[in-house]
Amino acid sequence: MWNVNFTPPQIIEARVLTRMPDPLRLPQRSAWADANKPGQIADSFLEGPTFDRDGNLYLTDIPHGRLFRITPDLQWHFVGDTGGWPNGIALHRGGSLWIADYRRGILRMTPGRGDVEVVLGHRNSESFKGVNDLTFDAQGNLYFTDQGQTGLHDPSGRVYRLRPSGQLDLLLSNVPSPNGIVIDPSGRFLFVAATRGNAVWRMPLLPDGSVSKAGAFQTFFGTSGPDGLAMDADGRLVVAHASLGGAFVIDAHGWCTHFVRSPMGGTVTNVAFRPGTNRLVMTESASGSVLEAELPGVGAVLFGEGGAA
Repeated sequence: MWNVNFTPPQIIEARVLTRMPDPLRLPQRSAWADANKPGQIADSFLEGPTFDRDGNLYLTDIPHGRLFRITPDLQWHFVGDTGGWPNGIALHRGGSLWIADYRRGILRMTPGRGDVEVVLGHRNSESFKGVNDLTFDAQGNLYFTDQGQTGLHDPSGRVYRLRPSGQLDLLLSNVPSPNGIVIDPSGRFLFVAATRGNAVWRMPLLPDGSVSKAGAFQTFFGTSGPDGLAMDADGRLVVAHASLGGAFVIDAHGWCTHFVRSPMGGTVTNVAFRPGTNRLVMTESASGSVLEAELPGVGAVLFGEGGAA
């Protein structure tokens, strides 16, 4: 997975930006930890970093169903409870936050009100396996992963597209643990992290809306696998890896050019660029920390960074 001349990637040292304050932690047993971290007490498990247009950073706390806002001066505020297990967040152009909740499906919350509504709770009366992450394209189509407990033993994870009209398209149904999802700046290629396959898949988005020729863009190793994804404006992919202690930067050809190393903990689960900058934030979920580093390129412009729709 290194460069063609076998040189290692350049190391970028991340730093701790902020840590969940102790009064907000809940050191108690949870059904999520029983299933995903057997024998452990998870006082938090941060995911879903997403910025709004005022520079606030939103995060989810999966086991306890909570959403938080971190202001530019690094103050933490509880903003809502989904009643489930929220994971990825994406900002809609209209200002609402769309949330992939493992138990409840695709949700929507209006910042400042804290109300949570279900956008899509099932498909044709069948429950989802357990949705994980989501992203919008430039036209406002929502792409999301349905991961559940799939893996190499059961490669039946799904990837969907929800159009603004309400039409739901099944794009993939054979992914071993689909997780992070992102679209390149041209809008022509879809990338999906196949966590238990320890790979990132890449596939063209065809003019009729279908996908074709899905392939392994980059493969990894480790006890877990690639998790959240982000893209910079030059087409470089940033891959959070949940067991290797950082995030990989992959160029448009698939070469690993940089590794962003966590200064604490190896469970780097998700990544996001601060809008208009090259500053990347990463969630280190085991310690309840948010990390930050400067990358070579500026983050790609996301759908939610536009004007009201």
